[in-house]
Amino acid sequence: MRIDVVSVFPDYLAGLKLSLLGRAQADGLVDLAVHDLRQWTHDRHRTVDDTPYGGGPGMVMKPEPWGEALDAVLERGSAAGLPSARLVVPTPAGRRFDQPTAQRLADEPWLVFACGRYEGIDQRVADHYAERLPVEEISIGDYVLSGGEVAVMAIIEAVARLLPGVVGNPESLVEESHAPGEWSGLVEYPVYTKPPVWRGLAVPDVLLSGHHANVAQWRREQARRRTAVHRPDLL
Repeated sequence: MRIDVVSVFPDYLAGLKLSLLGRAQADGLVDLAVHDLRQWTHDRHRTVDDTPYGGGPGMVMKPEPWGEALDAVLERGSAAGLPSARLVVPTPAGRRFDQPTAQRLADEPWLVFACGRYEGIDQRVADHYAERLPVEEISIGDYVLSGGEVAVMAIIEAVARLLPGVVGNPESLVEESHAPGEWSGLVEYPVYTKPPVWRGLAVPDVLLSGHHANVAQWRREQARRRTAVHRPDLL
């Protein structure tokens, strides 16, 4: 998978070089590039924002640098033989991001992320590129961040771990929270490791029994209970 990220704070995305995602890049499973939006400004102050039409507080990201940046990124990808990209714009006004969305995005060959800041990106940017390629405005939750970088990191992490070969044991993706199939609609059951007793708290006996059917039944019951307590909306 090819991933391009455009941001005014490219160093913010340094964490994408670590852990599983860093190894996936080293193994050639993910080709990730981060671009500084200010490369496509033309004034001495490298300005990327201006006051909003209609008045109001805050600043809005200008369409000109975004247009030049996205054109350049898309042209480079096309010249390299990549198929059509999907543009993802994190915004609190977008559709809620969830596991099915992560799985759908994981099936894409090329994702381009636009990290907004301030009051957001001039709406004409998303509208213009929607005439050329699929554009998705996505929210990672009902709250507001200072910029799109954190949201992009969360989305990329959720998407990339679903790619074949990124997670060492693919079975670990089957019984986790929000997994599709048999565990759909449930959060994950509680997990334990050694020692069997820690600070007076013991691991449930069923997990020490070696009886796989009983363990499976216990895990499903715990997943249902946990979902009912923490996420009753999923039931």
